[in-house]
Amino acid sequence: MPHAVTIATPGLQALILCGPGSSFPTFTANPDENPKALLPIANRPMVWYPLDFCYRAGITNITLVCPPSAAAAITTALNTNPFLTSLPYPRPDLLAPKDLDQNTGTAEILRLPELQSAVTSDFLVLPCDLVCELGADKLLQAWMVKSASLPDLLGDGRADPLHVSRSGGLGVWYPTKTGKPVPPIKGEETDFLATVPLPPSTVLAPNGSLFPNMARLVYSTPTDTLKDTLEDEDGFPVRHGLARRHPNVRMLATHRDAHIYIFPRWIMDMVRENDRLETIGEDVIGWWAKAGWQQGLSGKLGLDKVLQKSSASDGIGGGGGGNGSQHNNNNNSSNEPGSPEDEKSSSSPSAPRSVASPRLGNNGHHHHHHHFGGGQYSPVGSQMATVTDKERAELQARQKESLARSSTNPSSTVPPMLAYVHPSTPAEAGAAAPPLIRRVDTAQLLLQISLQLAKLPSVEETGEAAASPLAHARKVAYPEGVKARTTITKQDSLVADNVTVQEKTSIKECVIGANCQINEGAKLFQCLLMDGVVVGKNCKLTKCILGKRSEIGEGCTLVDCEVQENLLVEPKSESSFLSCYLQSTDWRAILDERTFILTTVTWISRRKRGKVHVLVRSRGDRAGS
Repeated sequence: MPHAVTIATPGLQALILCGPGSSFPTFTANPDENPKALLPIANRPMVWYPLDFCYRAGITNITLVCPPSAAAAITTALNTNPFLTSLPYPRPDLLAPKDLDQNTGTAEILRLPELQSAVTSDFLVLPCDLVCELGADKLLQAWMVKSASLPDLLGDGRADPLHVSRSGGLGVWYPTKTGKPVPPIKGEETDFLATVPLPPSTVLAPNGSLFPNMARLVYSTPTDTLKDTLEDEDGFPVRHGLARRHPNVRMLATHRDAHIYIFPRWIMDMVRENDRLETIGEDVIGWWAKAGWQQGLSGKLGLDKVLQKSSASDGIGGGGGGNGSQHNNNNNSSNEPGSPEDEKSSSSPSAPRSVASPRLGNNGHHHHHHHFGGGQYSPVGSQMATVTDKERAELQARQKESLARSSTNPSSTVPPMLAYVHPSTPAEAGAAAPPLIRRVDTAQLLLQISLQLAKLPSVEETGEAAASPLAHARKVAYPEGVKARTTITKQDSLVADNVTVQEKTSIKECVIGANCQINEGAKLFQCLLMDGVVVGKNCKLTKCILGKRSEIGEGCTLVDCEVQENLLVEPKSESSFLSCYLQSTDWRAILDERTFILTTVTWISRRKRGKVHVLVRSRGDRAGS
């Protein structure tokens, strides 16, 4: 049953960006009815994971951002899906800007008038495909101590008559090639980043803090972009300004940007003033990181003007609250930054101009979040309460040093963009493995992460205090539906509600969705079944993903297959050592008074590749056949 959040809110807003899911062509062929945000990861809707990530840290001012065409499906899920309705109150808002479509870049989303009006404080940006076992409270604490400025945190610029907003940002990167806890995925996207150590601290980091893995980001770009640069330049160009400013640089090429960002409010002004910024990860973070050391870049980006304007508003940089942070979108500066000398300029559409749409709650009515305790919380509300006196003293000392440096070196006025680089191994021998952080944006990752979450001990096994925040209550939710003489490896499998499993069935390392039927003699290994799947007798399925309400005929043998929702795979079908998916088209043919769907099967064997066309009967038409 849903309940209210019982911990104090940290005063930040959260934006969860719900994209179209173009990397899941088999399961999001119709993104309006089946948006990516609702794909199941270990039997929970994908968007449940970033929502839970926010609620665990006490962040309750949450806005889901999606295209208008997907708003109806997401609203229905928020009101009916049992995992989403069981989340704490208050429920998230849903914002569907009218100019947002499937091709809008992430930075362009922040530039939309609806988002400019909605964001009134420091904020958190998350993707809908994030699975993060690490607590957001630890990230917020690290940001407040290492990057946020004290006047901004207090929301009172009057402490310094010459106050300029100096709060920086924080991003998260995780390793992809370690094999633990998730094996490497061939072809998974990675990012190239360069970091420099933070100034040494006189205060020892408390146990469990993220400080030892924090660094200042000085360069960030997708690995694919880096490869293009290496080909064009016949090497990796390193500017003298970086070498002079930071002689000790650490470069990483196998990590990936988790797209977890903690931003000060002035970032919204920076994005609004720079129409060339298209994406957050590559453009906003990349240019911001270089502006800290590249001479003249901060001026081209207009950061000095943005930071001064930010401090002139009443506490806008630190989430001090609300009304002073509203902007007039028509009052844009004409001083657009030119393309920096060392980079190729890229054009992007100008910032759209439209009338802001209302923020809708789950029932479609206008409403706004009300913070607990009768008034608005400052960001200091809960997280600063967890900061020790020594850490608070370090924050104050760092603030004084920053003011002293800025008086002699104008380039040091650019607030830092920090990177938390998630470790791949435990900090100490014998310690538990690092928490899981992963983006799930391909079918391979959907399968692997679901299987990894299935290995987490259930709350029933370990107790609520010791269980992972991502653990399920029980491994087999409906044991009454499992017949005798079946094999289910509970240590690495999940079986949802109302699943029936017949005799002589073997289920190993699998995730079975609700309302599935597994018939006699079926053998499943490392498979993901979405809700309502029917598996026929004596089927053998290995590393398959089956869409909602699909049906596998008797005696099928499938390996590495993806089957779209509502499709029937004819009995005795085989696809050994193939990677194939069934994707229906809009062309229907009426043959023998029965309705068939022309389906293209794309297959890849060990030695050859090709396409064949088959006729697959739709399950919805079986009653009339």
